[in-house]
Order: sequence, then C-alpha cells, then structure tokens
Amino acid sequence: MDNILPYILPLLSVLIGYAIALLLKPKKKTNLKLLMAFSGSFLLSITVMHLLPEVYEASLHAHHDHDHGHEHSNAIGIFIMLGILFQIILEFFSKGAEHGHVHGHEEIHKMPWLLFISLCIHALLEGFPVSHHHDLALGIAIHHLPIAIILTSFFVNARLNKTAILLFMVAFAIMTPLGTVLSEYLPFLTAYYTEITAIVIGILFHISSTIIFESSEGHKFNLAKLSMIAIGIVAAYFI
Repeated sequence: MDNILPYILPLLSVLIGYAIALLLKPKKKTNLKLLMAFSGSFLLSITVMHLLPEVYEASLHAHHDHDHGHEHSNAIGIFIMLGILFQIILEFFSKGAEHGHVHGHEEIHKMPWLLFISLCIHALLEGFPVSHHHDLALGIAIHHLPIAIILTSFFVNARLNKTAILLFMVAFAIMTPLGTVLSEYLPFLTAYYTEITAIVIGILFHISSTIIFESSEGHKFNLAKLSMIAIGIVAAYFI
C-alpha cells in the first residue's frame, strides 16, 4: 500500500455520512440532491476520462496482433455491458439505494438483508479499480457520502435497531477498501483486472448517469444542479 489515503477515503466518507445523519439530522433534501448531482458527474467523468481509456489501452497492450486486439476490445465492451446489466439486477434488490433512492415510511423491525447484500456487493466491486487508479477513491468517497446520510436517516426514521444501523453502515464502509485490498493481493483478481474493471465501469456508468439524469421535480434541470454537474466534470478533468 503505497498510499493509505485511497484505501480509507471511501470508508471515512460513509462513517462521516453516518455521523452527519445522526448528529445534524439534515432536513433539506435539496442540498443532498445537489451533492448527489456533483458526485454523479464527478464519478462519471473520472470513469470516462481515466478508467475507460486505461482499460482499452491495457487490452491493446495485451494483444499486439491487430485482429486479436479488435476482438479483445469487443470483449471489453461486452464486459462493460455486463456491468450495466449486473447493476440493474442489484438495484432490483436494493431499490436504487446506490443512487439515493430509499422509499417507504413503515417501521423496520429487522435487518433489510436484500438491501444490505446488494449494496455491499456494489461497494465491494467499486473498490477493485482503486488499487490501480487511486483518483477513483475520491469519486467513490464523494458518491458514498450522501448515500450514507440518506440511508442512515431512512433507517433512523424507520426505527431500525440502532445496533443494526451501526453494523449496516460499518459493513458498507468497509466493502470498498476491502475490494481494493482483494484486487491488489489476490492473484486471480489481479490476472483479470482489466475484465473486472470493465464490469465496474459498466456499474459506474449506470449509477452515475442515473444520478445525473434523474431530477427531483418534473425531470427538469435547474441552474444549481446544472452548475454542480459542470463543476464535477471540471474537477475530474484536473484530477
């Protein structure tokens, strides 16, 4: 671990979000929506500007023969589409919690296991490319902060057991750094880094584009949201 910061940033962002939800109890959803818009734009921009070119460049280096390289590039595209499809399946169980959608006002008396498992799988996979691309950790951290606030607030309002909330959020916080560590030290994952990263690109494409193009009122962009998206793109460019 050359630099520990990329490993702990996603973890800290979830724990900070958890603390903000408990201590400050934010009521205004507008600020969270703007933060989500920025995080979605920033994450998508990092994916397009950095991760995507890296994956295709790695595929070309792996196959010097042009014909085989073309086939491998097509395979990368297939893995990206599989990532999008896999994320859609995960959201069937998580109900869109990955991009801040948590609905329902009824009380919860037991751990929502389907939400927990799908969200943890999503966070674990997000951590895989961080071992090779440390800048992504910042994007994931910014992405996870509002989600942690929204999830914690939802669980508190639904009167889920406080211990269960804490365990849920700690497990969610650990998943992305765990994915980073596993991808760096497990030979099997290292050998298939390009393919796994392509799947993660598909996941990030779906999540970030959903965040950007969803809007709170009538699916109309407002100036504040558009500004946050533009700032996210510029920030990712200079990373």
